[in-house]
Amino acid sequence: MIGVVMAGGKGTRMESNQEKLLHRHKKPIILHVIDALKDSECFSKVIAIPSPNAPKTKELLEQTDVEIINTPGNGYVSDLNQVLSSLDDHILVTSGDLPLLDGEIVKKIVALYNPRNVWKSIVVTKEFLDSLQISSNFLITFQEKQCFFTGISLVNAKKIKSLEQVKETHQILDDKRVAFNLNTKQDYKLLGLS
Repeated sequence: MIGVVMAGGKGTRMESNQEKLLHRHKKPIILHVIDALKDSECFSKVIAIPSPNAPKTKELLEQTDVEIINTPGNGYVSDLNQVLSSLDDHILVTSGDLPLLDGEIVKKIVALYNPRNVWKSIVVTKEFLDSLQISSNFLITFQEKQCFFTGISLVNAKKIKSLEQVKETHQILDDKRVAFNLNTKQDYKLLGLS
């Protein structure tokens, strides 16, 4: 299995001069996420996916021993589609803005992988996010519950020709290590309290 970390977003909702993934929680958030994947020891390799939207993040990644696949920065779905079409393997995709992610929860997620499922997205319930005082976008209904995406998916890239025709399944995992996406200044303030 390959670990893929999406690291090319603009981070405009942070309203900060600093690129979102370079904000620190002991170390830059992007390095925290990469280390969590490496610490899990679940992956043959970990690949970071920067874009021109985050040049300083890319520069930091180039200074590490992480493999990089550059994308044009045309948006999350477009860039991810480009990356997945170049990989013929089992993939864990995560966004690079999960400051509480650790190797233990990554192992738990990888254990959920079933190669018969082309795409399984990890979601958290709205009720759980509300209990953490976190807000999110992209609300869906799953198992009669309101849920939000975490930015983590298990993908069988061997079965994907295009993201437009992928059957997606979901898995609820109410755990703050996957629920806490760093998207806004308020999220960053809450991170200091966690």
